[in-house]
Amino acid sequence: MSYFKYENSPYVIRSDIAEAHARFWENLASPGNWWTGAERVAIAQEVRNALSCEFCASRKEALSPYNFAGKHQHDEGLDEVAIDAVHRVITDQTRITKSWVEDNAVKGLSKGAYVELAGLAVAVLSVDEFHRAIGVALEVLPDALPGAPDGYMPALASEGTGYVPMLPNDGAIGKEADLWGDRGANVLRAFSAVPNAVRDWMMISSAQYLSLEGMANFDSPENRSINRMQIELVAGRVSAVNECFY
Repeated sequence: MSYFKYENSPYVIRSDIAEAHARFWENLASPGNWWTGAERVAIAQEVRNALSCEFCASRKEALSPYNFAGKHQHDEGLDEVAIDAVHRVITDQTRITKSWVEDNAVKGLSKGAYVELAGLAVAVLSVDEFHRAIGVALEVLPDALPGAPDGYMPALASEGTGYVPMLPNDGAIGKEADLWGDRGANVLRAFSAVPNAVRDWMMISSAQYLSLEGMANFDSPENRSINRMQIELVAGRVSAVNECFY
């Protein structure tokens, strides 16, 4: 099946955006390091469910999300811990704590699996929000491909800066040499326990925002309809609305 044609878009969509979205959809359907293809697609579905989940909306209004009982509106394919993790990443991420991440690991959601889950959630939401912004229907989720996760985690990934293992600033070497070069900011390192999560995020970000190289170029970027100052104004406003830590 062919995805992201944007034939019904009221705007002309650049080919690199459509290509990045289609490549991510292929990756989404494939087994990852910690989740099967079917589970990864189920995570994507929960990203969409979270935005209309009445329990999530009520919990977000509660003084604390950690003593608020209820049930998520969800589909099949994931256990309750994973469902809750997806919904929290999407609807209440600013109140995620280290103890919650560690408690989930005790319950069976390993930190590697959590990183992959969070990376998928962020990428799927980015693609979906692009569709909402231009006023077109969300893309149909892909059919999952067979295969088992490989359990890979970079040998240099360790805990320290955040709540999960990450590569050190100078740890993008060997198989991970393509991740960030000499620009290992924490926002890039956050998903580095699952290198493909970084790659997918950067691929989408490069199309919808700027590439790493583009971020260092303060002239008007090629292939954009607005200049760099306008791009940063939009990016800063979106970050503020989303309560982005960075």
